[in-house]
Amino acid sequence: MPMSSTPPNRPARTPTLDLSFAHSWHVEMLAAPPLIAPARQFTCPRQIAGEEDTLARGALHLLVHPQQDAPFLATCALGFQDASMPSGVWACPDAQQLCAVAGGYAYVLHPREPERCTQVDLRPVVEVRALPEQQLLLFVGFHTLLAWDANGQRWQTKRLSWEGIRLTKIAEQTLHGFGWDLMTDQEIPFAVDLSTGEHTGGPQPQ
Repeated sequence: MPMSSTPPNRPARTPTLDLSFAHSWHVEMLAAPPLIAPARQFTCPRQIAGEEDTLARGALHLLVHPQQDAPFLATCALGFQDASMPSGVWACPDAQQLCAVAGGYAYVLHPREPERCTQVDLRPVVEVRALPEQQLLLFVGFHTLLAWDANGQRWQTKRLSWEGIRLTKIAEQTLHGFGWDLMTDQEIPFAVDLSTGEHTGGPQPQ
């Protein structure tokens, strides 16, 4: 399956809505908080050390409509103000979950339990790929890949690049791409087993 390349220094993009997976919710991406907010409101990330100023950088505002429940407002703090960083909403392999990406920070929300918010342990996320055939949501960083399935994080690769990853194709259960090598100043091909996250090729560790 061919995969288009996505260079790290790409221009500003509009928020993405990717519903490749079945989902049990409806979402509206808002340009600003609504004048009349719903009774239920939640913020991601929850207050943690070192992230006290995240909302000062801006936020992605989502009006989420769970099935058979009242809507709620989710305010997802931007990771970075760089307009090239991705923002938007992706359906997840678990139909009950919603992935919101705000300026390179990825959050997994549970619309039936909106107080639950899990921040994906990859920062920044520079690209998101839905892989329905493998039942994975793939997060691309500058150095590694992280895969999310219906049970949560399935795997994270070891370092595949010193700065920037370029994905090219999927052949059966193998993801192919290129990572930049610091010592040779060139791209080195790699292959990742989508079942395990183990890889071959790529730059040698320093």
